Amino acid sequence: MPEAYIVDAVRSPIGRKKGSLAQLHPADLAAHPISALVERTGIDPNLVDDVVWGCCDTLGGQAGDIGRTAWLVAGMPEHVPGVTIDRQCGSSQQALHFAAQGVMSGTQDLVVAGGSQAMNRIPISSAMMVGPQFGFNDGPFIGAKGWDARYGTEEINQIKSAEMIAQKWEISREAMEEFALASHQRAQAATDNGWFASEIAALEGLDRDETIRPTTTLEGLAGLNPVNEGGVITAGVASQNCDGSAALLVASEQAVKDHGLKPRARIHHLSVRADNPIWMLTGPIPATQHALKKAGMSINDIDLFECNEAFASVPLAWMKELGIPHDKVNIYGGGIALGHPIGATGARLMTTLLNALERTGGRYGLQTMCEGGGQANVTIVERL
Repeated sequence: MPEAYIVDAVRSPIGRKKGSLAQLHPADLAAHPISALVERTGIDPNLVDDVVWGCCDTLGGQAGDIGRTAWLVAGMPEHVPGVTIDRQCGSSQQALHFAAQGVMSGTQDLVVAGGSQAMNRIPISSAMMVGPQFGFNDGPFIGAKGWDARYGTEEINQIKSAEMIAQKWEISREAMEEFALASHQRAQAATDNGWFASEIAALEGLDRDETIRPTTTLEGLAGLNPVNEGGVITAGVASQNCDGSAALLVASEQAVKDHGLKPRARIHHLSVRADNPIWMLTGPIPATQHALKKAGMSINDIDLFECNEAFASVPLAWMKELGIPHDKVNIYGGGIALGHPIGATGARLMTTLLNALERTGGRYGLQTMCEGGGQANVTIVERL
């Protein structure tokens, strides 16, 4: 089977809630890393076969196939198409998979993959809200006869799922707060040491992530009220709503030769699995097990991991179940510190993973994340 290579990856800085990117049009936010990617690689944009883009809640400025719109807003050639996909939090990781699969099938040679989310302009899950003010009469799950018969009529709630995971895997609030503190400390260290500089293209005068809270303390985290009475999940151990975008250039071996490109990584494995949708956030566990088995690898073969920090209980349970040491996971911090711009996060994680592998000299990196519906993508890359 033909190989697929990641030539380069770039992202926007992450803008916090009501922050520097809050008023930016979603299409401008999405177009930004596309422009930066074309400039950095020097590739002729006329040669791109497709743009595969991840985005959720495609309403307002994110509607109408933002993958196509972003390419045009970036000033790129009109003949290049674009498509927008929704695999919930894993949308742009799946965009990378589809781009790689297009190349590996032999039907495409150069594909831009990425994603974006303007969470200030279009709050999370607006499309799931019921009521005429949102233009919807139904939610996405409850009320469908088949769903109700199979899973019941109880509300699907991510926070409840995070609480269930903490309870099942015996993860204390204190352990989650220590994990959250480490996320901020690692992200701040990466910023201070300039480790993010090569992956961020400045936008709207912002050249660094503004979601990191360097003054975070365990005492401060301990003082936050739980979201649910009697629970252990607080805002301090959850990912932040924010704005962000990221893009990668995926190329075939022939395109690499024809255009003198220098790939940064080779796609070693890609897969997606799913778990119970009520638990929702446990997918990375069976997905990682499946991926390693398919790839003929073990945990010890992987040098660095990126597991999205939707809630601290998610990566902590994943690490505990699979025996993965924290010093190999999210070494530049994760969604708790850097934010989780849903449609962009998959591409952002891969961008960061590539840089971390290059700085540390690691060979293999594994990326996974929990996704709505109980799903999880896994991508294993080999640094070149």
